[in-house]
Amino acid sequence: MTARDRWQFLRQHTDARIALGRSGNALPTDEVLAFQLAHAQARDAVHGSMDVDVLRQQLVDAGVSLPVELVASRAHNREAFLQRPDLGRQLDAVLSARDNCDVVFVLGDGLSARAVMENGVATLAATLAHLDGWDVGPVVIAQQARVALADPIGEAMGAKLAVMLIGERPGLSAADSLGAYLTYGPRVGRQNADRNCVSNIRDKGLTPEGAGHKIAYLLGRARALSLTGVALKDDAPLQVANEHPADG
Repeated sequence: MTARDRWQFLRQHTDARIALGRSGNALPTDEVLAFQLAHAQARDAVHGSMDVDVLRQQLVDAGVSLPVELVASRAHNREAFLQRPDLGRQLDAVLSARDNCDVVFVLGDGLSARAVMENGVATLAATLAHLDGWDVGPVVIAQQARVALADPIGEAMGAKLAVMLIGERPGLSAADSLGAYLTYGPRVGRQNADRNCVSNIRDKGLTPEGAGHKIAYLLGRARALSLTGVALKDDAPLQVANEHPADG
């Protein structure tokens, strides 16, 4: 039995690059090509852009009937977004103030527009399915967005909570991973310690359905306790945290 064969069973449980084998003193050709493909997919994810029209149609198809707002950060192009993270946290224009709402959801491209296009609306719809009785503000589509862009958006919307659904930094095993960042009392100046994160939302990670359960649970706890961040513990029941949770 070769070394690769002895480790092969572990590959059933992880996307990490293990048990790759070797050809002489190098990797096998198929593994080299797979690595190059993953690298190309990660680069494409970082430099890609959201298709706003497609996102709008996805919202309609998913039965999300909320109003939609389109905003952008002060990073006016992808180069500025990558070189100046601070600009991605600032709104390019002031949003009109709105009446208070319980929560506002933001779909942001972040570092992987692909993640938002593939998993954003499904995660949003799955979360909304568990928010009966909540006053939900408009869905905001944010271009060239960093996580903290949800703070001025939520503040302008008068939202008690803001949820940023944003493309995570792609790695060499996942270029389509979505993150959900929850902030109670969103306002400019909030820190990362003030947020809760649900990450690795994708078909091969935490599914959008499973993420919807978890996000809704955390929103309920956040509203009850009037906080998010390090003080809000993720003690969701097992069926909520499961990738394929039971209904109810």
